[in-house]
Amino acid sequence: MIDEVQDYLHYLTVERGLSENTLQSYQRDLKQYTTFLMKELKHKELNEVRRNDIMAYLYHLKDAGRASTTIARTIASIRSFHQFLIRERVTDQDPSVHIETPKTERKLPKILSSQEVENLMEAPESNSAFGIRDRAMIELLYATGIRVSELIQLNLSDVHLTMGFVRCVGKGDKERIIPVGRMATEALTTYIENGRGKLLKKKTTDALFLNHHGNRLTRQGFWKILKKLSRAANIQKELTPHTLRHSFATHLLENGADLRAVQELLGHVDISTTQIYTHVTKTRLKDIYSTYHPRA
Repeated sequence: MIDEVQDYLHYLTVERGLSENTLQSYQRDLKQYTTFLMKELKHKELNEVRRNDIMAYLYHLKDAGRASTTIARTIASIRSFHQFLIRERVTDQDPSVHIETPKTERKLPKILSSQEVENLMEAPESNSAFGIRDRAMIELLYATGIRVSELIQLNLSDVHLTMGFVRCVGKGDKERIIPVGRMATEALTTYIENGRGKLLKKKTTDALFLNHHGNRLTRQGFWKILKKLSRAANIQKELTPHTLRHSFATHLLENGADLRAVQELLGHVDISTTQIYTHVTKTRLKDIYSTYHPRA
């Protein structure tokens, strides 16, 4: 079974071009699934697996307290894996075909208020190369709505400040050209001219954002920076890199942006993914009404 999983992951990498994070999710889901099949159900071949076996695994996850979103993602991984096995003629039947995905409640994303965004922008130190870098990263995230994985993969050649845009490669190796506003452009210009060179440490790299070793900044490194800035800005709510992406989309829609345009900027394949932000703006309107209407 281990070999089949590796073949499937190779297929996802080469033919589907999935991101490293998505591949890790598939790998984790399928490793746990096949381990259960081999150790708990004593199966030696994937062709032995039946619908009841998959149901037993899903009940196992439920008994372990896994969230419905986790179970839904696991079902998607298992279903895709078994469809691959059929196509490759490793198995002659698909035991996942009639398994229903549990309904999951879509949680409204947490966002920052405009004032909290301002406080966060003012948190980095303006007199150090690290502070200049941090300000540029936060400004760029909020200005473009790109994912943190896209942010840290940016190279100098992806930034076109005179034209006012950045080029980023998102999920499925899809390229997006995203406009950058005046304030983010100024912060990036300051970083490139006055901060980045001090972080290079005589190294040669095209990476835009660098750590204290002069290497490309990692996701973990950015998380630590964001937590530090959150404390400095006295932001009480939970702040993640995705919070800035959510705030970017919600604030655009609140100010009259077209939903399709926001979908393009975020790089969402399906507009239903973007529509979650319209619910956020409706909730905000309701809160404003309840607060300020004299007979609410």
